[in-house]
Amino acid sequence: MITGELRNKVDKIWEAFWTGGITNPLTVIEQFTYLLYIKGLDDREKRREMDSELLGTTHEGLFPKEQPELRWSTFSQMGPEEMFETVSQKVFPFIKSMGGNGSAYSQHIKDAVFVIPSPALLSRVVAGISDLPSSTSADSDVDSLGDLYEYLLSKLQSSGTNGQFRTPRQIIDMMVALMKPTPQDTIVDPAAGTAGFLVSASEYLRKNHSDLFYTSGLKEHFHNTMFNGFEIDTTMLRISTMNMMLHGIDNPNIRYQDSLNEQNKEKEKYTLVLANPPFRGSLDHDAVSDDLLKVAKTKSTELLFLVLFLRLLKKGGRAAVIVPDGVLFGASNAHKAIRKEILENNRLEAVISMPSGIFKPYAGVSTGILIFTKTGSGGTDNVWFYDMESDGFSLNDNRTPIEDNDIPDIIERFHNMDREEERKRTDKSFLVPFEEIKENDYDLSINKYKEIEYEEMEYEEPKVLIESIIGLEKKIEEDLQSLKNLLSEVKL
Repeated sequence: MITGELRNKVDKIWEAFWTGGITNPLTVIEQFTYLLYIKGLDDREKRREMDSELLGTTHEGLFPKEQPELRWSTFSQMGPEEMFETVSQKVFPFIKSMGGNGSAYSQHIKDAVFVIPSPALLSRVVAGISDLPSSTSADSDVDSLGDLYEYLLSKLQSSGTNGQFRTPRQIIDMMVALMKPTPQDTIVDPAAGTAGFLVSASEYLRKNHSDLFYTSGLKEHFHNTMFNGFEIDTTMLRISTMNMMLHGIDNPNIRYQDSLNEQNKEKEKYTLVLANPPFRGSLDHDAVSDDLLKVAKTKSTELLFLVLFLRLLKKGGRAAVIVPDGVLFGASNAHKAIRKEILENNRLEAVISMPSGIFKPYAGVSTGILIFTKTGSGGTDNVWFYDMESDGFSLNDNRTPIEDNDIPDIIERFHNMDREEERKRTDKSFLVPFEEIKENDYDLSINKYKEIEYEEMEYEEPKVLIESIIGLEKKIEEDLQSLKNLLSEVKL
Protein backbone atom coordinates (compact mmCIF):
# COMPACT_ATOMS: atom_id res chain seq x y z
CA MET A 1 0.00 0.00 0.00
CA ILE A 2 1.26 3.48 -0.83
CA THR A 3 2.45 5.37 2.26
CA GLY A 4 1.51 8.90 3.29
CA GLU A 5 4.95 10.27 2.34
CA LEU A 6 4.90 8.61 -1.07
CA ARG A 7 1.32 9.74 -1.62
CA ASN A 8 2.35 13.32 -0.95
CA LYS A 9 5.19 13.06 -3.47
CA VAL A 10 2.82 11.68 -6.12
CA ASP A 11 0.31 14.44 -5.35
CA LYS A 12 3.00 17.08 -5.91
CA ILE A 13 3.85 15.58 -9.30
CA TRP A 14 0.15 15.48 -10.16
CA GLU A 15 -0.17 19.14 -9.12
CA ALA A 16 2.81 20.02 -11.32
CA PHE A 17 0.99 18.56 -14.33
CA TRP A 18 -2.13 20.54 -13.56
CA THR A 19 -0.37 23.84 -12.96
CA GLY A 20 1.67 23.16 -16.10
CA GLY A 21 -1.46 23.05 -18.23
CA ILE A 22 -2.34 19.31 -18.37
CA THR A 23 -5.67 19.01 -16.53
CA ASN A 24 -7.29 15.93 -18.08
CA PRO A 25 -6.76 13.11 -15.51
CA LEU A 26 -6.39 10.45 -18.21
CA THR A 27 -3.72 12.51 -19.99
CA VAL A 28 -1.87 13.06 -16.73
CA ILE A 29 -1.90 9.33 -16.01
CA GLU A 30 -0.68 8.53 -19.54
CA GLN A 31 2.24 10.97 -19.41
CA PHE A 32 3.08 10.00 -15.82
CA THR A 33 3.03 6.34 -16.87
CA TYR A 34 5.42 6.80 -19.79
CA LEU A 35 7.96 8.51 -17.56
CA LEU A 36 7.54 5.89 -14.81
CA TYR A 37 8.16 3.19 -17.37
CA ILE A 38 11.24 4.95 -18.76
CA LYS A 39 12.69 5.23 -15.26
CA GLY A 40 11.80 1.59 -14.58
CA LEU A 41 13.71 0.50 -17.70
CA ASP A 42 16.85 2.19 -16.45
CA ASP A 43 16.42 0.79 -12.92
CA ARG A 44 16.11 -2.74 -14.26
CA GLU A 45 19.05 -2.23 -16.61
CA LYS A 46 21.20 -1.18 -13.67
CA ARG A 47 20.25 -4.36 -11.79
CA ARG A 48 21.12 -6.52 -14.79
CA GLU A 49 24.48 -4.75 -15.17
CA MET A 50 25.29 -5.32 -11.51
CA ASP A 51 24.27 -8.98 -11.73
CA SER A 52 26.36 -9.43 -14.88
CA GLU A 53 29.40 -7.85 -13.26
CA LEU A 54 28.96 -9.96 -10.11
CA LEU A 55 28.58 -13.22 -12.03
CA GLY A 56 31.20 -12.38 -14.64
CA THR A 57 28.74 -12.91 -17.50
CA THR A 58 28.15 -10.96 -20.70
CA HIS A 59 25.19 -8.61 -20.68
CA GLU A 60 23.57 -7.37 -23.86
CA GLY A 61 22.20 -4.00 -22.85
CA LEU A 62 18.72 -2.74 -23.60
CA PHE A 63 20.01 0.75 -24.43
CA PRO A 64 22.40 1.37 -27.35
CA LYS A 65 25.88 2.04 -25.94
CA GLU A 66 26.34 4.98 -28.28
CA GLN A 67 23.19 6.65 -26.88
CA PRO A 68 23.59 6.92 -23.10
CA GLU A 69 21.26 9.95 -23.17
CA LEU A 70 18.31 7.55 -23.58
CA ARG A 71 18.74 6.43 -19.98
CA TRP A 72 16.90 8.13 -17.13
CA SER A 73 20.08 8.38 -15.05
CA THR A 74 21.64 10.48 -17.82
CA PHE A 75 18.93 12.79 -19.14
CA SER A 76 17.52 13.48 -15.66
CA GLN A 77 20.77 15.35 -14.90
CA MET A 78 20.39 17.65 -17.93
CA GLY A 79 19.15 21.21 -17.92
CA PRO A 80 15.45 21.77 -18.77
CA GLU A 81 15.96 22.73 -22.43
CA GLU A 82 18.38 19.90 -23.24
CA MET A 83 16.23 17.40 -21.30
CA PHE A 84 13.10 18.41 -23.18
CA GLU A 85 14.84 18.03 -26.53
CA THR A 86 16.27 14.64 -25.58
CA VAL A 87 13.07 13.15 -24.16
CA SER A 88 10.73 14.43 -26.87
CA GLN A 89 13.01 13.71 -29.85
CA LYS A 90 14.98 10.65 -28.72
CA VAL A 91 13.72 8.90 -25.58
CA PHE A 92 10.03 8.90 -26.42
CA PRO A 93 10.51 7.57 -29.99
CA PHE A 94 12.81 4.90 -28.52
CA ILE A 95 10.21 3.49 -26.10
CA LYS A 96 7.55 3.57 -28.84
CA SER A 97 9.73 1.28 -30.94
CA MET A 98 10.22 -1.25 -28.13
CA GLY A 99 8.32 -4.40 -27.37
CA GLY A 100 8.69 -6.39 -30.57
CA ASN A 101 6.20 -6.83 -33.37
CA GLY A 102 2.81 -8.05 -32.25
CA SER A 103 3.21 -7.39 -28.52
CA ALA A 104 0.41 -5.56 -26.73
CA TYR A 105 2.88 -2.90 -25.69
CA SER A 106 4.11 -2.17 -29.22
CA GLN A 107 0.56 -2.17 -30.62
CA HIS A 108 -0.87 0.37 -28.19
CA ILE A 109 2.17 2.52 -27.52
CA LYS A 110 2.87 3.27 -31.19
CA ASP A 111 0.05 5.83 -31.29
CA ALA A 112 0.98 7.47 -28.00
CA VAL A 113 1.77 11.18 -28.07
CA PHE A 114 4.21 13.07 -25.85
CA VAL A 115 2.20 16.14 -24.81
CA ILE A 116 4.19 17.71 -21.98
CA PRO A 117 4.22 21.30 -23.30
CA SER A 118 7.30 22.89 -21.76
CA PRO A 119 10.85 22.16 -20.57
CA ALA A 120 10.00 23.64 -17.16
CA LEU A 121 7.12 21.20 -16.60
CA LEU A 122 9.13 18.20 -17.79
CA SER A 123 12.01 19.16 -15.52
CA ARG A 124 9.70 19.42 -12.47
CA VAL A 125 8.01 16.10 -13.23
CA VAL A 126 11.29 14.26 -13.86
CA ALA A 127 12.73 15.65 -10.63
CA GLY A 128 9.61 14.52 -8.75
CA ILE A 129 9.73 11.01 -10.20
CA SER A 130 13.47 10.78 -9.47
CA ASP A 131 12.61 11.50 -5.84
CA LEU A 132 10.30 8.49 -5.67
CA PRO A 133 11.94 5.49 -3.93
CA SER A 134 13.77 3.09 -6.24
CA SER A 135 13.31 -0.64 -5.80
CA THR A 136 16.16 -2.99 -5.03
CA SER A 137 14.66 -6.14 -6.52
CA ALA A 138 12.32 -7.20 -9.28
CA ASP A 139 9.61 -8.21 -6.79
CA SER A 140 9.68 -4.91 -4.93
CA ASP A 141 9.64 -3.18 -8.30
CA VAL A 142 6.35 -4.86 -9.11
CA ASP A 143 4.89 -4.08 -5.67
CA SER A 144 5.92 -0.41 -5.50
CA LEU A 145 5.10 0.47 -9.10
CA GLY A 146 1.84 -1.43 -8.91
CA ASP A 147 0.69 0.31 -5.74
CA LEU A 148 1.75 3.68 -7.11
CA TYR A 149 -0.18 3.07 -10.32
CA GLU A 150 -3.29 2.02 -8.40
CA TYR A 151 -3.12 5.32 -6.53
CA LEU A 152 -2.88 7.20 -9.84
CA LEU A 153 -5.91 5.38 -11.19
CA SER A 154 -7.87 6.22 -8.06
CA LYS A 155 -7.66 9.86 -9.12
CA LEU A 156 -10.07 9.26 -12.00
CA GLN A 157 -12.98 11.08 -10.40
CA SER A 158 -15.37 11.23 -13.33
CA SER A 159 -17.30 8.56 -15.20
CA GLY A 160 -16.01 7.19 -18.44
CA THR A 161 -17.89 7.24 -21.72
CA ASN A 162 -20.48 4.75 -22.86
CA GLY A 163 -21.69 3.77 -19.39
CA GLN A 164 -18.27 2.86 -17.97
CA PHE A 165 -17.43 3.30 -14.28
CA ARG A 166 -14.20 2.43 -12.55
CA THR A 167 -14.78 -0.54 -10.25
CA PRO A 168 -13.62 0.04 -6.64
CA ARG A 169 -10.48 -1.96 -5.89
CA GLN A 170 -11.96 -3.63 -2.81
CA ILE A 171 -14.84 -4.99 -4.92
CA ILE A 172 -12.44 -6.25 -7.59
CA ASP A 173 -10.27 -7.98 -4.98
CA MET A 174 -13.34 -9.53 -3.37
CA MET A 175 -14.54 -10.98 -6.68
CA VAL A 176 -11.08 -12.40 -7.40
CA ALA A 177 -10.91 -13.94 -3.91
CA LEU A 178 -14.35 -15.49 -4.46
CA MET A 179 -13.22 -17.10 -7.71
CA LYS A 180 -9.73 -18.21 -6.54
CA PRO A 181 -7.87 -18.11 -9.90
CA THR A 182 -5.49 -21.02 -10.50
CA PRO A 183 -2.20 -21.14 -12.47
CA GLN A 184 -4.02 -23.14 -15.17
CA ASP A 185 -6.75 -20.56 -15.72
CA THR A 186 -7.07 -18.47 -18.87
CA ILE A 187 -8.72 -15.25 -17.71
CA VAL A 188 -10.59 -12.66 -19.75
CA ASP A 189 -12.22 -9.31 -19.13
CA PRO A 190 -14.17 -8.32 -22.28
CA ALA A 191 -14.64 -4.76 -20.96
CA ALA A 192 -11.15 -4.32 -19.55
CA GLY A 193 -11.01 -0.58 -18.83
CA THR A 194 -7.83 -0.07 -16.79
CA ALA A 195 -7.36 -3.87 -16.41
CA GLY A 196 -8.16 -3.80 -12.70
CA PHE A 197 -9.61 -7.33 -12.64
CA LEU A 198 -6.64 -8.79 -14.52
CA VAL A 199 -4.14 -7.01 -12.27
CA SER A 200 -5.92 -8.24 -9.13
CA ALA A 201 -5.97 -11.80 -10.47
CA SER A 202 -2.23 -11.63 -11.16
CA GLU A 203 -1.56 -10.40 -7.62
CA TYR A 204 -3.72 -13.17 -6.17
CA LEU A 205 -1.69 -15.76 -8.08
CA ARG A 206 1.64 -14.24 -7.00
CA LYS A 207 0.51 -14.39 -3.39
CA ASN A 208 -1.18 -17.81 -3.38
CA HIS A 209 0.68 -19.71 -6.13
CA SER A 210 4.23 -18.35 -6.13
CA ASP A 211 5.49 -21.80 -7.13
CA LEU A 212 4.08 -21.29 -10.63
CA PHE A 213 7.17 -19.19 -11.44
CA TYR A 214 9.37 -22.26 -10.96
CA THR A 215 7.53 -24.22 -13.65
CA SER A 216 8.52 -23.05 -17.11
CA GLY A 217 5.21 -23.87 -18.78
CA LEU A 218 3.11 -22.13 -16.13
CA LYS A 219 5.48 -19.17 -16.00
CA GLU A 220 5.20 -18.72 -19.77
CA HIS A 221 1.42 -19.01 -19.51
CA PHE A 222 1.34 -16.38 -16.76
CA HIS A 223 3.32 -13.85 -18.77
CA ASN A 224 1.87 -14.45 -22.23
CA THR A 225 -1.51 -16.19 -22.44
CA MET A 226 -3.22 -16.14 -19.03
CA PHE A 227 -4.46 -12.54 -19.01
CA ASN A 228 -6.73 -11.29 -21.80
CA GLY A 229 -8.65 -8.05 -22.13
CA PHE A 230 -10.74 -6.33 -24.81
CA GLU A 231 -11.36 -2.60 -24.99
CA ILE A 232 -12.56 -0.08 -27.60
CA ASP A 233 -11.14 3.06 -25.96
CA THR A 234 -7.59 3.53 -27.28
CA THR A 235 -6.53 5.61 -24.27
CA MET A 236 -7.72 2.86 -21.94
CA LEU A 237 -5.84 0.32 -24.05
CA ARG A 238 -2.56 2.11 -23.41
CA ILE A 239 -3.30 2.63 -19.72
CA SER A 240 -4.41 -0.96 -19.15
CA THR A 241 -1.41 -2.38 -21.01
CA MET A 242 1.00 -0.24 -18.99
CA ASN A 243 -0.90 -1.18 -15.82
CA MET A 244 -0.31 -4.86 -16.54
CA MET A 245 3.35 -4.34 -17.42
CA LEU A 246 3.98 -2.26 -14.29
CA HIS A 247 2.44 -5.15 -12.31
CA GLY A 248 4.99 -7.54 -13.78
CA ILE A 249 3.12 -9.14 -16.72
CA ASP A 250 5.56 -9.28 -19.64
CA ASN A 251 3.16 -9.63 -22.57
CA PRO A 252 -0.52 -9.28 -21.64
CA ASN A 253 -3.05 -9.88 -24.39
CA ILE A 254 -4.81 -6.51 -24.19
CA ARG A 255 -6.28 -5.63 -27.56
CA TYR A 256 -8.67 -3.38 -29.40
CA GLN A 257 -11.93 -5.23 -29.91
CA ASP A 258 -15.63 -4.47 -29.78
CA SER A 259 -16.65 -7.45 -27.70
CA LEU A 260 -20.27 -7.49 -28.88
CA ASN A 261 -19.49 -6.98 -32.55
CA GLU A 262 -20.15 -9.58 -35.21
CA GLN A 263 -16.40 -9.61 -35.93
CA ASN A 264 -15.68 -11.09 -32.51
CA LYS A 265 -15.84 -14.82 -33.26
CA GLU A 266 -14.23 -16.10 -30.06
CA LYS A 267 -16.02 -18.89 -28.24
CA GLU A 268 -15.24 -21.48 -25.56
CA LYS A 269 -11.72 -20.16 -25.14
CA TYR A 270 -11.47 -19.03 -21.50
CA THR A 271 -11.88 -20.63 -18.08
CA LEU A 272 -12.61 -17.51 -16.04
CA VAL A 273 -14.46 -14.26 -16.77
CA LEU A 274 -14.05 -11.30 -14.41
CA ALA A 275 -15.86 -8.19 -15.59
CA ASN A 276 -17.88 -5.07 -14.96
CA PRO A 277 -19.41 -4.48 -18.41
CA PRO A 278 -20.82 -1.06 -19.36
CA PHE A 279 -24.39 -0.33 -18.27
CA ARG A 280 -26.74 1.28 -20.76
CA GLY A 281 -23.95 1.81 -23.28
CA SER A 282 -24.72 3.01 -26.79
CA LEU A 283 -24.93 0.21 -29.32
CA ASP A 284 -25.03 -0.31 -33.06
CA HIS A 285 -27.72 -3.00 -33.08
CA ASP A 286 -27.00 -4.01 -36.68
CA ALA A 287 -23.36 -4.78 -35.83
CA VAL A 288 -24.12 -7.02 -32.84
CA SER A 289 -23.19 -10.67 -33.25
CA ASP A 290 -26.22 -12.71 -34.35
CA ASP A 291 -25.54 -15.57 -31.96
CA LEU A 292 -25.83 -13.15 -29.02
CA LEU A 293 -29.17 -11.86 -30.23
CA LYS A 294 -30.51 -15.40 -30.55
CA VAL A 295 -30.43 -15.75 -26.77
CA ALA A 296 -31.61 -12.22 -25.92
CA LYS A 297 -32.92 -9.95 -28.66
CA THR A 298 -32.15 -6.62 -27.04
CA LYS A 299 -30.17 -3.39 -27.28
CA SER A 300 -29.17 -3.56 -23.61
CA THR A 301 -25.39 -3.98 -23.41
CA GLU A 302 -25.57 -5.44 -19.90
CA LEU A 303 -27.73 -8.33 -21.15
CA LEU A 304 -25.71 -8.94 -24.32
CA PHE A 305 -22.50 -9.10 -22.30
CA LEU A 306 -23.96 -11.87 -20.14
CA VAL A 307 -24.69 -13.88 -23.29
CA LEU A 308 -21.16 -13.13 -24.49
CA PHE A 309 -19.64 -14.40 -21.23
CA LEU A 310 -21.37 -17.74 -21.70
CA ARG A 311 -20.12 -17.96 -25.26
CA LEU A 312 -16.52 -17.11 -24.33
CA LEU A 313 -16.31 -19.67 -21.51
CA LYS A 314 -15.23 -23.26 -21.94
CA LYS A 315 -17.52 -25.82 -20.33
CA GLY A 316 -16.70 -25.77 -16.64
CA GLY A 317 -15.54 -22.16 -16.91
CA ARG A 318 -16.62 -19.71 -14.20
CA ALA A 319 -17.69 -16.09 -14.16
CA ALA A 320 -18.01 -13.33 -11.58
CA VAL A 321 -19.56 -10.22 -13.11
CA ILE A 322 -21.19 -7.00 -11.99
CA VAL A 323 -24.65 -6.16 -13.32
CA PRO A 324 -27.12 -3.33 -12.66
CA ASP A 325 -30.08 -4.30 -10.47
CA GLY A 326 -32.43 -4.21 -13.45
CA VAL A 327 -30.80 -7.36 -14.84
CA LEU A 328 -31.90 -9.24 -11.72
CA PHE A 329 -35.61 -8.43 -11.91
CA GLY A 330 -36.33 -6.83 -15.32
CA ALA A 331 -39.64 -8.00 -16.78
CA SER A 332 -38.82 -7.79 -20.50
CA ASN A 333 -38.56 -10.96 -22.57
CA ALA A 334 -34.80 -10.38 -22.97
CA HIS A 335 -34.28 -10.04 -19.20
CA LYS A 336 -36.17 -13.23 -18.49
CA ALA A 337 -34.44 -15.08 -21.33
CA ILE A 338 -30.89 -14.47 -20.10
CA ARG A 339 -31.79 -15.28 -16.47
CA LYS A 340 -33.46 -18.49 -17.63
CA GLU A 341 -30.41 -19.36 -19.75
CA ILE A 342 -28.05 -18.99 -16.78
CA LEU A 343 -30.33 -20.77 -14.32
CA GLU A 344 -31.68 -23.64 -16.43
CA ASN A 345 -28.90 -24.36 -18.91
CA ASN A 346 -25.94 -23.55 -16.68
CA ARG A 347 -25.30 -23.29 -12.94
CA LEU A 348 -25.98 -20.06 -11.09
CA GLU A 349 -24.19 -20.14 -7.76
CA ALA A 350 -24.54 -16.73 -6.13
CA VAL A 351 -26.21 -13.34 -6.30
CA ILE A 352 -24.56 -10.64 -4.15
CA SER A 353 -26.67 -7.51 -3.80
CA MET A 354 -24.56 -4.37 -3.35
CA PRO A 355 -25.69 -0.98 -1.95
CA SER A 356 -26.28 1.89 -4.35
CA GLY A 357 -23.34 3.99 -3.10
CA ILE A 358 -20.66 1.51 -4.22
CA PHE A 359 -19.94 3.41 -7.45
CA LYS A 360 -19.98 6.92 -6.01
CA PRO A 361 -18.77 9.51 -6.91
CA TYR A 362 -19.35 8.20 -10.46
CA ALA A 363 -23.00 7.17 -10.05
CA GLY A 364 -25.53 6.00 -7.48
CA VAL A 365 -26.71 3.00 -9.50
CA SER A 366 -27.62 -0.14 -7.54
CA THR A 367 -25.71 -3.23 -8.64
CA GLY A 368 -25.23 -6.90 -7.94
CA ILE A 369 -22.66 -9.61 -8.60
CA LEU A 370 -23.58 -12.80 -10.45
CA ILE A 371 -21.38 -15.87 -10.03
CA PHE A 372 -22.06 -18.77 -12.37
CA THR A 373 -20.47 -21.75 -14.11
CA LYS A 374 -20.98 -22.69 -17.74
CA THR A 375 -22.21 -26.26 -17.99
CA GLY A 376 -24.47 -26.26 -21.04
CA SER A 377 -26.65 -28.84 -19.25
CA GLY A 378 -28.03 -27.08 -16.18
CA GLY A 379 -26.99 -27.85 -12.62
CA THR A 380 -28.47 -24.98 -10.62
CA ASP A 381 -29.62 -26.37 -7.29
CA ASN A 382 -29.64 -23.73 -4.59
CA VAL A 383 -28.68 -20.12 -5.29
CA TRP A 384 -26.81 -18.27 -2.54
CA PHE A 385 -27.98 -14.71 -1.88
CA TYR A 386 -26.06 -12.15 0.17
CA ASP A 387 -27.33 -8.69 1.14
CA MET A 388 -24.17 -6.58 1.31
CA GLU A 389 -24.61 -3.42 3.37
CA SER A 390 -21.04 -2.09 3.44
CA ASP A 391 -17.75 -2.56 1.59
CA GLY A 392 -15.66 -0.81 4.24
CA PHE A 393 -16.28 2.71 2.92
CA SER A 394 -19.02 5.30 3.42
CA LEU A 395 -21.67 5.31 0.71
CA ASN A 396 -21.56 9.05 0.04
CA ASP A 397 -19.47 10.86 -2.57
CA ASN A 398 -16.43 11.01 -0.26
CA ARG A 399 -16.24 7.20 0.22
CA THR A 400 -14.16 7.46 3.39
CA PRO A 401 -13.04 4.28 5.24
CA ILE A 402 -15.38 2.98 7.96
CA GLU A 403 -15.31 -0.01 10.31
CA ASP A 404 -18.36 -1.83 8.89
CA ASN A 405 -17.31 -4.17 6.09
CA ASP A 406 -19.16 -7.22 4.79
CA ILE A 407 -16.43 -8.32 2.37
CA PRO A 408 -14.55 -10.73 4.70
CA ASP A 409 -17.86 -12.34 5.69
CA ILE A 410 -18.92 -12.72 2.04
CA ILE A 411 -15.68 -14.47 1.09
CA GLU A 412 -15.72 -16.76 4.14
CA ARG A 413 -19.36 -17.77 3.71
CA PHE A 414 -19.11 -18.32 -0.06
CA HIS A 415 -16.25 -20.76 0.41
CA ASN A 416 -18.12 -22.60 3.17
CA MET A 417 -21.49 -22.89 1.47
CA ASP A 418 -22.46 -26.08 3.32
CA ARG A 419 -22.84 -24.04 6.49
CA GLU A 420 -25.43 -21.78 4.84
CA GLU A 421 -28.19 -24.40 4.74
CA GLU A 422 -29.41 -23.51 8.21
CA ARG A 423 -29.45 -19.77 7.60
CA LYS A 424 -32.83 -18.03 7.77
CA ARG A 425 -34.28 -15.69 5.17
CA THR A 426 -33.94 -12.90 7.74
CA ASP A 427 -30.15 -13.27 7.78
CA LYS A 428 -27.74 -11.40 5.50
CA SER A 429 -27.14 -14.55 3.48
CA PHE A 430 -29.30 -17.56 2.69
CA LEU A 431 -29.98 -20.22 0.06
CA VAL A 432 -32.98 -20.26 -2.29
CA PRO A 433 -33.95 -23.45 -4.19
CA PHE A 434 -33.95 -23.33 -7.98
CA GLU A 435 -37.62 -24.34 -8.19
CA GLU A 436 -38.69 -21.38 -6.06
CA ILE A 437 -36.78 -18.98 -8.32
CA LYS A 438 -38.33 -20.61 -11.39
CA GLU A 439 -41.82 -20.19 -9.91
CA ASN A 440 -41.03 -16.49 -9.45
CA ASP A 441 -40.33 -16.00 -13.17
CA TYR A 442 -36.56 -16.30 -12.61
CA ASP A 443 -36.54 -13.15 -10.48
CA LEU A 444 -33.10 -12.76 -8.84
CA SER A 445 -33.70 -9.67 -6.71
CA ILE A 446 -32.89 -10.43 -3.10
CA ASN A 447 -35.99 -8.60 -1.84
CA LYS A 448 -38.12 -11.24 -3.55
CA TYR A 449 -36.86 -13.87 -1.12
CA LYS A 450 -35.55 -12.00 1.92
CA GLU A 451 -37.84 -11.95 4.94
CA ILE A 452 -37.95 -8.88 7.13
CA GLU A 453 -38.33 -9.48 10.84
CA TYR A 454 -40.65 -6.90 12.34
CA GLU A 455 -40.35 -6.16 16.05
CA GLU A 456 -43.72 -6.05 17.74
CA MET A 457 -44.35 -2.79 19.55
CA GLU A 458 -46.92 -2.36 22.32
CA TYR A 459 -48.61 0.98 22.81
CA GLU A 460 -50.78 2.24 25.67
CA GLU A 461 -54.50 2.66 25.24
CA PRO A 462 -55.51 6.00 23.61
CA LYS A 463 -57.38 7.01 26.78
CA VAL A 464 -54.20 6.54 28.84
CA LEU A 465 -52.12 8.51 26.31
CA ILE A 466 -54.62 11.39 26.36
CA GLU A 467 -54.61 11.53 30.16
CA SER A 468 -50.79 11.51 30.09
CA ILE A 469 -50.75 14.43 27.66
CA ILE A 470 -53.24 16.38 29.78
CA GLY A 471 -51.04 15.76 32.82
CA LEU A 472 -47.96 17.01 30.96
CA GLU A 473 -49.79 20.15 29.83
CA LYS A 474 -50.91 20.83 33.42
CA LYS A 475 -47.32 20.41 34.61
CA ILE A 476 -46.10 22.81 31.92
CA GLU A 477 -48.74 25.37 32.92
CA GLU A 478 -47.71 25.12 36.58
CA ASP A 479 -44.03 25.54 35.69
CA LEU A 480 -44.78 28.60 33.54
CA GLN A 481 -46.75 30.14 36.42
CA SER A 482 -43.83 29.51 38.76
CA LEU A 483 -41.48 31.27 36.33
CA LYS A 484 -43.90 34.19 36.06
CA ASN A 485 -44.04 34.53 39.86
CA LEU A 486 -40.25 34.33 40.02
CA LEU A 487 -39.88 37.15 37.51
CA SER A 488 -42.34 39.29 39.52
CA GLU A 489 -40.29 38.80 42.70
CA VAL A 490 -37.10 39.74 40.87
CA LYS A 491 -38.62 43.02 39.66
CA LEU A 492 -39.67 43.91 43.21
